[in-house]
Amino acid sequence: MKKIKALIIILVVLMLVPFALSGCKTGTSDTSDTISKEISSKSDATNESGDQSEELPAAPESIKSAGKLIMATSADFPPYEYKDDNGNFIGIDVEIMQAICDLWDVELEIDDMKFDSIIASVQTGKADVGASGMTITEKRLKNVSFTYTYTKATQVVIVKEDSDIQSIEDLAGKKVGTQLGTTGSIYASDDESIASVNDYVTGMEAVLALTQNKVDAVIIDNEPAKVFVSKNEGLRIIDEAYTDEDYALAIAKENTELLNAVNEALSYLDGNGTLDAIIEKYIPTEKDESKESVESAE
Repeated sequence: MKKIKALIIILVVLMLVPFALSGCKTGTSDTSDTISKEISSKSDATNESGDQSEELPAAPESIKSAGKLIMATSADFPPYEYKDDNGNFIGIDVEIMQAICDLWDVELEIDDMKFDSIIASVQTGKADVGASGMTITEKRLKNVSFTYTYTKATQVVIVKEDSDIQSIEDLAGKKVGTQLGTTGSIYASDDESIASVNDYVTGMEAVLALTQNKVDAVIIDNEPAKVFVSKNEGLRIIDEAYTDEDYALAIAKENTELLNAVNEALSYLDGNGTLDAIIEKYIPTEKDESKESVESAE
């Protein structure tokens, strides 16, 4: 009798075991699902936080609503702004402004004009930004505001190869050509030792005047100077620099919203290496030949 009872108990236990195991399995699955959901939720929160930290600079409402930014420039100043063989605007300033517009998701519209008309265009609101290899000067600051500087520049002197002008002091008593409205024109006009200063609408016209013996020298930015000398035989750049200066973008004085937004965009582009990449594209860093020689010897 006892054996029968024991057998019945064993059978009952065996019947209950599957249900007990099923209950345990279900509990584990629920816990696993809960943990997975929590991890996924935390991951999404982390991603959202990361996205916020990488938030791109925002466009001012005026630019956003217009859907475009108008850049005033004088496209005769390589490598900062000029046209390629197909008539497309290219150059350092053009690519920097395009990079800013890409951040803001707006179109870049370029208004090509005489250099000495750019400030007035920005003042009157015909253009949003003046970008044309423009130096910050006290005179210009009376009419417009300037952004952070984005590159440094040097004014140099172009002369004929057989010229007796070897230094800045040798400009005394000479006729100098410059581009109208540029700092080269401003500085030369303030230099009482120079006999006369002839302004030309473009830098190329000033260089042409030099080749025709209408002036003895041309004062202009170093980068365009190198382009002009390479394209005109018999010219050279003297070793001594005329001045060193900084380039920035011009914005209407009352438009502080745009000024702050452009500065924020420039800082962003500087931080991620875009500015350096653009400048390097047009003005490659000179390689250290002595270093290369050592490396090749190794």
